[in-house]
Amino acid sequence: MPSHKIIYDTDPGVDDAMALFFLHYSPDIELVGITTGHGNAPVETTTRNALYLAERFGIDAPIARGAAGPLSGEEAHHAAFVHGENGLGGIDLPETVALQPIDQPAHRFIIETVRRHPGEITLLAVGRMTNLALALREDPGIAGLVKAVVIMGGAFGHNGHGGNVTPAAEANIHGDPLAADEIFAADWPITAIGLDVTHEVLMTTDYLRDLAAEAGDVGRFIWDISRFYEAFYRRKGLDGISVHDSSAAIYLVAPHLFETRRGAIRVVRDGLAFGQTIQKPDRFGFPPGAWDGRPSHAVCTGVDGPALLDLYRRTLRRAAA
Repeated sequence: MPSHKIIYDTDPGVDDAMALFFLHYSPDIELVGITTGHGNAPVETTTRNALYLAERFGIDAPIARGAAGPLSGEEAHHAAFVHGENGLGGIDLPETVALQPIDQPAHRFIIETVRRHPGEITLLAVGRMTNLALALREDPGIAGLVKAVVIMGGAFGHNGHGGNVTPAAEANIHGDPLAADEIFAADWPITAIGLDVTHEVLMTTDYLRDLAAEAGDVGRFIWDISRFYEAFYRRKGLDGISVHDSSAAIYLVAPHLFETRRGAIRVVRDGLAFGQTIQKPDRFGFPPGAWDGRPSHAVCTGVDGPALLDLYRRTLRRAAA
């Protein structure tokens, strides 16, 4: 019996797809919904990718299309140079997908699902935080009804890691800093898995090749979509791909693999450090400031990388069975 009911808020995305497979094959997770948004590609593309992945791999969860751009109304920025023009590494995809999204926007799906299952739903958000912020704006009361919120986002300066879009900012937060600042202001239990830990874990070419051999059609699909993605990381000097969204998915079932620090979080919304995430640690005292009165959230500061990679690989092997 799965012990975690998850709504997966995502912008597929190569690493989003890889995390989705972990959620699908983990025996501890019940995927109750997928919500899409702008980010790695336009929302039309990310929604199509979510539908395609669900149809091809038998993922039985309703899919709701979400926000097309940030709360500010400014133009959304995408990452074709990382994920390919179609978001899935530029592989050939069918022209049509039979599966269709539900007739409900993502933020309302989140609200209704949380209210139907009070205290049971964990929100796993691995793209821009726009859908979560829209849900809070429409129904602030859901903050007290979710079980947990886990995000892949932020860069807090641990382990020597800064941003990946600018020296200060990580992409998911930089893509909608207003939304991120609003969700960090809410009194719901957030854990942020940022670049501080996701840049500490690499899936090497050999690891991905072994996965292709061991995890059936899913493993081969991961190999195919990750060729473009890995080439991007190799141009940056890394010997493999950073484990971003899958780290957040794995936190759901194995939080013991991570170290955390608690404190209030703010997001810089203008200027040179636009999109930077800054935590005020609970254990330190500071003069009055912009963090006062905001809830304490957890930020991941360390991870057992080998154990994380082993758990991902063992879980994906279930696909071959």
